[in-house]
Amino acid sequence: MQHIEGGVCAPKGFKATSTAANIKYENRDDMALIYSDTVCKVAGTFTRNVVKAAPIIWDRNIVNHNIGVQAVVVNSGIANACTGDDGIAMCIKTAQAVSSALHIPYEGVLVASTGVIGMPIPLDKIKNGIDDMAHKLSYDNEAGTRAAKAIMTTDTISKEVAVSVTIAGKEVIIGGMSKGSGMIHPDMCTMLAFVMTDVEITDEMLKKALHIVVEDTYNMISVDGDTSTNDTCLLLANGKAGNDIIDSEGDDFDAFVEALMEVNRELAKMMAGDGEGANALFEVKVVGSDNVENAKKLAKSVVTSSLTKAAIYGHDANWGRILCALGYAGVEFNPERVDLYFESKVGKLKIVSNGVATDYSEDEATKILSQDAVTAICNMHMGDASATAWGCDLSHEYVSINADYRS
Repeated sequence: MQHIEGGVCAPKGFKATSTAANIKYENRDDMALIYSDTVCKVAGTFTRNVVKAAPIIWDRNIVNHNIGVQAVVVNSGIANACTGDDGIAMCIKTAQAVSSALHIPYEGVLVASTGVIGMPIPLDKIKNGIDDMAHKLSYDNEAGTRAAKAIMTTDTISKEVAVSVTIAGKEVIIGGMSKGSGMIHPDMCTMLAFVMTDVEITDEMLKKALHIVVEDTYNMISVDGDTSTNDTCLLLANGKAGNDIIDSEGDDFDAFVEALMEVNRELAKMMAGDGEGANALFEVKVVGSDNVENAKKLAKSVVTSSLTKAAIYGHDANWGRILCALGYAGVEFNPERVDLYFESKVGKLKIVSNGVATDYSEDEATKILSQDAVTAICNMHMGDASATAWGCDLSHEYVSINADYRS
C-alpha cells in the first residue's frame, strides 16, 4: 500500500467538480458533485443523533436497499435539518435535478448537506449549481481538490487522501475527501466523508469493511462533544479495478480493509486537528488495557475532557486532569499502577509513574506541548490491549466561532 496524489478522483472512473451556488457563502464554491462512469455499490454510516437531517433519511434508504449509485451531490452552508417534509422534498428535487442533468436514475443520487440547522435551501440555486457542474465534471485530481474545498464550512483546510494497494494482482485505488471542524464527537460519523474506490466487491463485504473501519477512525475523534444531525460517511465502489470480486473474508478482503482504514484514519485525524479554533492535534494512546473496549473508553474520556483540552492549549502539563478523565471513563483500574507520558516531534517525557508525578522538567514539558501535534500516552498496566483517539486543544477562538456561526 502506498499514498498517492488526489482524493475522490484518484480511483478509475470517478469525476468531480464544484461551483459557487451562493447558497449561504459568497465568493467561494459551495457545492460539489461526484460522478462515476458506471453504477456503484454503496455502503454508508450515519449519525446516531435522534434528530436526523433530511439527507440522512434519503441516503440511508438508498444504502439499506442496495440501490445502485452513480452520483453524490453536496452543498455547504445550509444543513437541510429540522426542515420537515419540505426537507425530504428538497432531497428528491435535488436528486431529480442531477438525474436530468446527467441522464441517470434519480433513485441512485446521494444527497448531502452541511451548515446551519433549520434554514430552507433555495431550490433555484441548487438547480443552477447542478446545471453548471454537470458541464464541468473532470477526472483530474484538481477537480477533486476543488470539490473538497467546496464542502468546507468552518474548516480551515480541505481534506483529501488517496492510496493504492495491490489486490489479486490488480491495482486498487481508494480516494476520499471529508469536511469537519466543529460539532464533532465520537458516535458515527461526526462529519461528512465521501470515499470512492474502483475495487470489485459485493454489497455485503463493502458494508462489512466500512463498519470495521468506522469504529477505529471516525468513532475515535472528538472536537467539542456535539454529535451532528448530518453526520454521514459514504463509500462507493465501481469495480473498475478489474480484480477478482471480493465476496468473502480472506487475504484480499484484509488488504482492502487495511487500505480503507488508512484513508479514513488520515481523514479523521485531519478533522480532529482542524477543530474549530484549534492550534494542535491532540492524540491519546491508551496501552496496557485489559481489553480493547475499555481501552477505547479510556482514550475517548481523555480526548473529550474540556479541562485536558484547555491544558493542551495552554501548553500546561496538568497531568491530574488526565488521571481524572481516566477515572470517570467507567473502567475499573488501579490508579497507582498508571504511567503517563507526553510526546511530540521534539521528544517524549514521562510525567507520572505508578500514579505519582516524576521529577520531570516543566520547561521540557512545555516545549513538548507547544507543538502542532501532541500525544498523551496512558499505560494502564492491566493487559495487552490498546486504542487511540484523536481530538484537539480548546481555545478562546472556539467560542468566538460558534457564537457568531449563524451570522
